Amino acid sequence: MKICRVDVFKLNIELTVPAVVPIGILDAATNVIIRLETDTGLKGWGEASPFAPITGDTQESNFLKARPMGELLLGKDPLPTAQRMDELTSLTRGEPSLRSAFDMALYDLLGQATGLPLFRLLGGERRTLITDRTIGLKVSVEETVRAVQEILDLGFTEVKLKVGRPHLEDVEHVKAVRQLAGPDLVIRIDSNQGWDYPTALASLRAMSGLNIQYSEQPLPAADYEGLRRLKKNSTIPICADESLFTARDALKLVCDDGVDYLNIKLGKSGGIGMALEIEAIARAAGRKCMLGCFAETRLGLTAAAHLACARQNIAFLDLDSAYMLCSDPVLGGLHYSEVTAGLIHLTDDPGLGATIAEDQLRKGEHYTLQES
Repeated sequence: MKICRVDVFKLNIELTVPAVVPIGILDAATNVIIRLETDTGLKGWGEASPFAPITGDTQESNFLKARPMGELLLGKDPLPTAQRMDELTSLTRGEPSLRSAFDMALYDLLGQATGLPLFRLLGGERRTLITDRTIGLKVSVEETVRAVQEILDLGFTEVKLKVGRPHLEDVEHVKAVRQLAGPDLVIRIDSNQGWDYPTALASLRAMSGLNIQYSEQPLPAADYEGLRRLKKNSTIPICADESLFTARDALKLVCDDGVDYLNIKLGKSGGIGMALEIEAIARAAGRKCMLGCFAETRLGLTAAAHLACARQNIAFLDLDSAYMLCSDPVLGGLHYSEVTAGLIHLTDDPGLGATIAEDQLRKGEHYTLQES
């Protein structure tokens, strides 16, 4: 088997509500779709969803860099996924979103070639997957409460609140949500690097009685010493996000005893292969993992859900981006339950089991690479 064609597409979808976080505003999915076709007729799919304030890449940089990456893969066997990804990484250690898309497509082909859904190929089994819903930064406490009430009315049992405001302003928002929801709602908070150490420590101490499951990335990504001190002095567990891209980052975080949990995102790690390495380090160190997302469609979320089924140590899911998109171009793959809010279902189709509708792909800029 060899790769004989690579298709690259821009995919743009507006969000129903802009996602506001301390480091930027996300108002649309500006993604890149990769399709790898083999001489046997199999087609593997992958999705990049860059968010420059975190990943450092963009739709445009992904779209351009996909050309030399695709050219490198032409004529090669897709099944040795680790070898192919080492070759792609040799072109650039940047563009993590794009590398993730190629990695995803290679794993999709591997699953299809073996006739196995990806989670079984990775040694997993079907299990219950529940995602939270994320609430972006709101100007007033009243706006935050209204947004959470809408989530509760839909039946969700887990929520992630964006925080990171100055001067302990977040405390009143979180208190109001706990008062509204009662004791049973799972509440996670995510600062996206928005606090400095004094604000983070004071905020977490003020929230200590509110049953917060964990605080995600409370400090700037490079402040490893601050994370270590905060973990030591906070009763609320600490979860790394922007501090964690690679297995090397994971090793540093656990060796420093800087965090309780690790947030894996395929778009940060550069794909499933590196995500598996991060999870293995976390498991060896006794740290549970969270699996998050950017603005992926159900295609990228499907890959993440397969990974979650494959590794029981992935205990927390934030795979809600498809809820926020104005349209859904995906055929097959992950789908959300219409009965139980946040419940995720996967099919037993080989590989990812998900594709993008052709008419949706052709709406945006695209190009094709083929063997000469």
